[in-house]
Amino acid sequence: MSEDRGSTSGIILSFMIGGLTGAALAILFAPRSGKETRELLGEKFREGAEKGREVRDKVVGKGREMLDQASDYVDKQREGITSRKERLSAAIEAGRQAYREEKEKM
Repeated sequence: MSEDRGSTSGIILSFMIGGLTGAALAILFAPRSGKETRELLGEKFREGAEKGREVRDKVVGKGREMLDQASDYVDKQREGITSRKERLSAAIEAGRQAYREEKEKM
């Protein structure tokens, strides 16, 4: 019995939030003045936001790539079904024609 303990994106998000929280606490308890601490926090939050945007862009790009691949697959399957349907229709029509011809011979 296998349990799904969380998706990969959930684990990554938890790790990032934990890292940011740890960084913020370390900065808050560091021996700096309030202004220096605020500037450092602002800088770290901007860096984190930039990294988050980069990760988001990569994930969105990968999602679009996967969507394109799935769309291509569906199109190929649709073409295959259409081809099989046409062959089946042709075979049925050939069978009908053969039946009519045999019926006329009798």
